[in-house]
Amino acid sequence: MEALDGKLFTPEEAAVLQEVILHRRDVRGNRFVDRLLEPAAIDQIITAGLHAPSVGFSQPWEFVIITDRGVRGKVRDSFDEANAAATQIFSERDQEYCRLKLEGILESAVNIAVFYKPNKNGTVLGQTSMPEVGLYSVVCAVQNMWLMARALNIGLGWVSILDPEKVKGIVGAAAESKLVAYLCVGYTDGFYASPELELLEWERRKDRDSVIRKI
Repeated sequence: MEALDGKLFTPEEAAVLQEVILHRRDVRGNRFVDRLLEPAAIDQIITAGLHAPSVGFSQPWEFVIITDRGVRGKVRDSFDEANAAATQIFSERDQEYCRLKLEGILESAVNIAVFYKPNKNGTVLGQTSMPEVGLYSVVCAVQNMWLMARALNIGLGWVSILDPEKVKGIVGAAAESKLVAYLCVGYTDGFYASPELELLEWERRKDRDSVIRKI
């Protein structure tokens, strides 16, 4: 076993991480600007995802980087279909819902589809009682990517109003793969000081005491 000689961080570095976390935002299509995303920046974001924690060190993820506008157009069509159905669900808030720009599939520089790929080689350490933690591991990768993008002052938006099976077929993912996140990534004209849905009063931030228990 090697010595415990991993890097230790300073309070100042921890404070920077806290700032990145507090200022992370879901960026929508009306905020992206027409500017190419450098390959090095895309690599940094993907690398952050690759270094996420995963149960049993299973690393059950696949990242599909999509620049082709024809492919993205097909994904946008899937969004339009799913969004039309969602509009009916939120009919009581129809005007508010229709004002929301919920995706940036065509406006962003790059799309990244993130998939969960089940392990084909047998049982995974740590997943015998809770197999769903494989999916949660991929969500950890998405969070890493989001924080790295924000640290680079790059916008990232998670589009969840999609038909996952249609998207899987559009991007040529394996049959056993499961779409976890469809991300729109690119430079923006700025970031809101607070989450946009909070500013629009779509939802309110929950009180800390309502979500924390001590026993």
